[in-house]
Amino acid sequence: MGAGAWGTALAKVLADAGVVDVILWARRSEVAEEINATRCNSAYLPGVVLPSSIRATNDAAEALSSASTVLLGVPAQTMRANLEQWTGLFREGATLVSLAKGIELGTLMRMSQVIVAVTGVDPAQVAVISGPNLASEIAEGQPAATVVACSDSGRAVAVQRMLNTGYFRPYTNADVIGTEIGGACKNVIALACGMAAGVGLGENTAAAIVTRGLAEIMRLGIALGAKGTTLAGLAGVGDLVATCISPHSRNRSFGECLGRGGTMDSALQAREGHVVEGVTSCQSVLALASSYDVEMPLTDAVHRVCHKGLSVGEAVLLLLGRSTKPE
Repeated sequence: MGAGAWGTALAKVLADAGVVDVILWARRSEVAEEINATRCNSAYLPGVVLPSSIRATNDAAEALSSASTVLLGVPAQTMRANLEQWTGLFREGATLVSLAKGIELGTLMRMSQVIVAVTGVDPAQVAVISGPNLASEIAEGQPAATVVACSDSGRAVAVQRMLNTGYFRPYTNADVIGTEIGGACKNVIALACGMAAGVGLGENTAAAIVTRGLAEIMRLGIALGAKGTTLAGLAGVGDLVATCISPHSRNRSFGECLGRGGTMDSALQAREGHVVEGVTSCQSVLALASSYDVEMPLTDAVHRVCHKGLSVGEAVLLLLGRSTKPE
């Protein structure tokens, strides 16, 4: 459900793994029509040819009527509104899999919590997928790994098998909280890495941001009940590194635009409609951290730049001016 870059890439993974009936729901009818006619999604994955076993539709009822496993690939902040439209269409007992990485504004809920709250399904029916997964590379068949987290190990293994290909390796995990927190927070740290690169700072700075960013993520995750080993794995360190260093990362490139002196509006326009989750997530992540009395200085600095008018240069000085302490 969702024919953006990530939803389309995972539809291709499912087809390549041997799933014979993959239905890809697109919000815009023209996207669905293009996929069916040309096997391409030029707006989100240009140059990638999709397998013939993928069928696209603009009709949610058609997509969901017989689906035993539903991958929810819509942006985090629209997850609730979409689910409200789809509730009643899900097959009883279906596994609902969140692909979204974010914390909902206002409620401060993780995506799995939003899914349960809106649909009323048993939490054991909800899985999440997260890891170092840049959609363009996966769509090209480059080797990658991910985490499928679910409290029901049987469902986790079922989704794992559906996604297992020669180039895409899913691991299972029961730590839904840690998997989601890693995915939501890394986008904010990637914005910080991009800002630093944009103002001309080098690899030492980037390494410091990634490392101290991980410390923030672990503090918040553990306060919420996550396992440290999850955040030291693919859903934590892995996703953080990929998003912070890759030029294909929307969050990093957005931050870089800001670091070079671009405005929020100009940076958003340059993304051509692609969602930059970290811009919104920095608000909800910071609010969630505050509610648990967890200190997240990098996230706070990104929030001030994106929403409070602080310049990137001022943010760097603010971080460097903090009092020294043990690591």
